[in-house]
Amino acid sequence: MGRRFESCRAHHCWKVEERTLTEYIQAVLRRAQYEIIEDDNPYYGEIPGFDGVYASTKTLESCREEPREVLEEWIPLRVSHNLGLPVVDGVRLKIEHVA
Repeated sequence: MGRRFESCRAHHCWKVEERTLTEYIQAVLRRAQYEIIEDDNPYYGEIPGFDGVYASTKTLESCREEPREVLEEWIPLRVSHNLGLPVVDGVRLKIEHVA
């Protein structure tokens, strides 16, 4: 069995298998869509179905990395508010609430 990832936010604690969390994030990131826009930060990326998970950066590399960082905050926030997480490409997070 893999290592467990544990997080507490707003007095709610949860844990999930690290391997599963990594697989989930990778599956979500495969759905990312990128475009070049006319802006000071010309690289824009978003993940359809994941409101608030987007990036607008100066380089394509940072535009690909930033949504990963946002997801690492977005997932615990959704869980702490008892909001569901979509199943992505057959990957479902098994989340256990910890007292």
